[in-house]
Amino acid sequence: MPPEKIPDWADKEAAMWRGLGNFDLEVRAEERSGLVVEIRQTPLPESVWGMHIARGKRVRLCVNSSLPRVWRRFALFHELYHLIAHTEGEYFWSQTFNPISRFESEADMFAWAAIWPEWTEGE
Repeated sequence: MPPEKIPDWADKEAAMWRGLGNFDLEVRAEERSGLVVEIRQTPLPESVWGMHIARGKRVRLCVNSSLPRVWRRFALFHELYHLIAHTEGEYFWSQTFNPISRFESEADMFAWAAIWPEWTEGE
């Protein structure tokens, strides 16, 4: 279910990403991250909506191809946020004052803000 309110920070951050296709998302993500970014829709276990895999200067954002379109977009933006905002990775964040739930919650809020127009249009 969508949040009752999208936080202002998420809305502002997501504004530049809304409505972009995969190619434009890759280009913008490469500009922000300094990495070579590839977006793939691939079969994943039902419980896994998405993940990203980084090696050196390359990163692949994987989205579960069995999800409906709007949820594939949600998963993509969730992983994209981890790439651009959580640059130290999950291990780093789990060792800091920020609990892992905050790490995931921030990515979810960004994803909701990014897909909000698509969600409200009923895609």
